[in-house]
Amino acid sequence: MSEAAAALLGGVTDGFNTVLGTEYVELTADLVVLRCPVTPQLMQPHGIVHGGVYCSLGETAVSIGGSIWLGDRGRVVGVANHTNFLRATREGVLHVRATPVHRGRSQQLWRHEVADEAGKLVAVGEVRLANLDPVAGS
Repeated sequence: MSEAAAALLGGVTDGFNTVLGTEYVELTADLVVLRCPVTPQLMQPHGIVHGGVYCSLGETAVSIGGSIWLGDRGRVVGVANHTNFLRATREGVLHVRATPVHRGRSQQLWRHEVADEAGKLVAVGEVRLANLDPVAGS
């Protein structure tokens, strides 16, 4: 990730994303691509990746793309996340791809897809972002 993208994101790549093991492949206003290795920490009791992981990766990708697009005009927050789980994953690497559906003055709608190493979709979803005013003093 470029220094400019890291500065713009202001910590979104820290914290929870570190716990998930999120890797940043491509970060633009029109396409965000992430990778996430499947580890035992991401499993639910039945030995498959927890659905919340798919939701989290999707929202991370969407938030990054939305933030890059909005730039210094404000900041974004997720206000709705609808993710459909299509297939179980037990190992390998998850590949996340997010693209915008609509970008307006007050909100954005993005679609995300999560695929396994074979390229099979394991989850798809949409995340709606609210475009907020910049933080005062920034």
